[in-house]
Formats: sequence, structure tokens, C-alpha cells
Amino acid sequence: MKQFDIVIIGAGPGGYVAAIKARQMGAKVALIEKQDIGGVCLNWGCIPTKALLKSAKVYRQFMHAEEYGIKVKDKNSITIDWPAMLKRKDGIVKRLTGGVKMLLDRNGVETIKGFATVIDPHTIKVGEETIQTKDLIIATGATPIIPPIEGVKESYEKGIVVTSKEILALDSVPSRLVIVGGGVIGVEFATLYAALGTEVTIIERASNILLAIDDEIRNAYLKILAREKVKIYTNATVKAVKDNVVVYELDGNSIQITGDKILMSVGTKPNTNGLEKLNLNIGKQGIDTNDKMETSVPHVYAIGDVNGKFMLAHVASAEGIIAVENILGKASDLDYKRIPACVYGFPEIASVGVTEKEAKEKGIKYKTSKFPLSANGKALAEGESEGFIKIIVDKQYGEVIGMHILAVNATDMIAEAVTTMELEGTVYELAKAIHPHPTLSEIVMEAAHGAIDKAIHI
Repeated sequence: MKQFDIVIIGAGPGGYVAAIKARQMGAKVALIEKQDIGGVCLNWGCIPTKALLKSAKVYRQFMHAEEYGIKVKDKNSITIDWPAMLKRKDGIVKRLTGGVKMLLDRNGVETIKGFATVIDPHTIKVGEETIQTKDLIIATGATPIIPPIEGVKESYEKGIVVTSKEILALDSVPSRLVIVGGGVIGVEFATLYAALGTEVTIIERASNILLAIDDEIRNAYLKILAREKVKIYTNATVKAVKDNVVVYELDGNSIQITGDKILMSVGTKPNTNGLEKLNLNIGKQGIDTNDKMETSVPHVYAIGDVNGKFMLAHVASAEGIIAVENILGKASDLDYKRIPACVYGFPEIASVGVTEKEAKEKGIKYKTSKFPLSANGKALAEGESEGFIKIIVDKQYGEVIGMHILAVNATDMIAEAVTTMELEGTVYELAKAIHPHPTLSEIVMEAAHGAIDKAIHI
């Protein structure tokens, strides 16, 4: 019987990062995975969607080439090669997952292929093999929900209804796509397929899409989606699906809409099969954990989507490191108030900290400062001048408590805010820090100056 210091179930961005970190800290580690190394993120989520979004963006740029002084005689000759896009996507995925496997091997992590059944906190069975461990980390992720709506299951079995996994491997680009759910995943796929010429409709049960986003950022992005002809119906409840037809209720009326494909993007459920004997406390979102990633059972930790705190790959990775450090004697916890969130649209959305609405609700004395990309030289030069940055600061000390960006490369720029907030930094430091010119990052400095007194270039 093999014995380990730490056994990790699930090789996604939480599990494999935890495994590597544990080996770096000297532990003997086993990583169990029933499917593919890299989990949803590398195989069916973060990476493949961004690869396809890049292809869509290149296509858009060709279609607007004249704006850059490049003449295209016949735009009808510019066509989408969907199989080639998928091949490129698959190549990137293969390269990254292969790289992760190599990292695991070189760090001395023992990877075990198969489904894990947990007997107790220290005993796991994989097939006929029994494994012993001192501590257990659960990183089994989550699965898209197929809601119990009339006809959905039948249409899913026919391949008409798809989840975020199947929609990445369609045989062709659909002419019409109906998306049920206006969260980040739904909006990103709306952006992707709309850019490729698909007629996209989003049906959202709540009062708006992207509810976690700052109101001003969302309102600006809604205008962009409308310009791209994405139709959005909020306060709308799907009642049934009949093959390709979605029946929904809006303002008391029953309405039907037809799609070649119907994307169900209404949330996920934690993968807890094989964990039943642990009798873990499991809430609505997932396995209950504290800020140290400890579950209700001693020596058992849960990280990533399975604990349901934040369904983000970078959070899973951070939680994996936190769990390992606590197991190996280094006290560590995670501040969930400083988690950056991203929407990979055209342009991107990135945010961290409180929204203005949250600041008001919490009674925080704050002030805001905004700066538009239309006043940024690099944005104008690149023809990507749509959007703005918004900084929210504590009124007394100028501490940065929130930053929200709608801009090209917003997801890269938000890291500056995360670092500043981790250091409890203020707008005074941001304004004093010299930002290279010309860069998009100058909007951060300008907004910081605006929070203190006035921005320079507006």
C-alpha cells in the first residue's frame, strides 16, 4: 500500500498547483485525476475560449482593416475556417496540458489515473489500489448544470442544448445561438459567436446580466453588446425547450425563440461523487471551507470550484497554495475581498474590490475617479479607445478599495490594482509611480491623479 503526506484529488488549476507547491515544500505527493490533466480550465474553459476569442478578434480586425489604412478589395473573400480555429485551439490546449504534466513529473509528483473513492480522511481507493495519506485535498471541480426545465434533457441528448464544454467543439458556427444565462460564461460566448456572425440572444432570469460588475461598467458594456446586435432579455424565465425552440415568459407573455444551438449557462454543481463517506458539510455553493481551506473534517481540505467560493482558476490555484502551506505548518489564509474578476469580451472587463453600489450599501465614505481610454495615446494609436477606468478610494486616506476597467487588455492591467490593494496602497502611490508612455497602463496613473486632485490629460 502506497503512503503519502498529501493526496490531491483533481488535477485542475487548483490540484496541480497544490501538488507542485507541496513537492517544493518537501512533501510526498500523489495527484489523482480521472480525466485530463489541467481540468476544465485548460481543457474546456479558460484557455480554449481565449484561443477562439483571439481568432474572432483577428477576424473582426480584418473586417475593419480600412480603419487602419489597409484596403480590402473584397470582404466576402474573408471567411471563417472553423475547423482551423478548432485545430489551433486544440493545439494550444495540448501544448499547455503537456507542459503541466512535464512540470508534475519533474517535481516528483506521482500522478494516478482513475476515479477516487474516499474511504476515510486518510484512505483513498482508485480502482483496486488503496492509498494512504496524512492529509487530503479535494480539488474535484464542478459540472455545468442541466436545469430541470421541461424538454431540456431531451434536447441536450439530441445535441441541440449544449453546455460550456460542448459549445467549444461544434461542427460549425451556428447561425442562431440562444444563451440561457447572462453570467460571465454566457456573455463571453455571446461575444465570441456574435463576432463570428452568429445571431445571438441572451435570456436572463435576473434583472440584469453580469450582476457582480460595477453598474457604470455594465451599462457601458450593454451598449457595446447592443451595437454588436446581441439581443438581451432580462427578467425572463425559461419555461420549456422543444427541440430547437426555447419558450420563455417575459412581462406575463409566453414567447418562443429558435436557435440552431441553445447554450445552458445557468451555473454549476460541485463534483462530490466518491466523497460521501467523509460526511462533509456541504452548502448551496459547495463544500464548506474556512479561509485556510479546511473543511468540517480534520485533515481534509477543499479548493477551487468544489468549494464554490469563486469559480475562477486563479482562485483555485491560490487556494491550493494556501491549503498546502497550512498542512505543512505555515499559517496562511486567503482574503477574498481582493480577488480580481475578468470578462474576456471586446473590450475586456476587469475588476477587484468593492463596486460603487457595494461601497454605498456598506456605508463607506468614498470617492471615485474615472479616466476614459479616448484620452490615452496608446489606445488611440491602436484603434482600441473604447472604455474607461474607475477607481474607488477611501475618502479619509485615499486607500484603493476598488478598481474597475473596461478596456482592451483590462485583464492584464487589473494586476496593478491587486498588488496595490494587497499592500494597502493609496492613490498617492499610484499617482507617484511612473508609468511608461505610451501605454494603456497610464489610465491607472491618470485616474489616481483624478482621485487626488485632477487628471493631467483630461
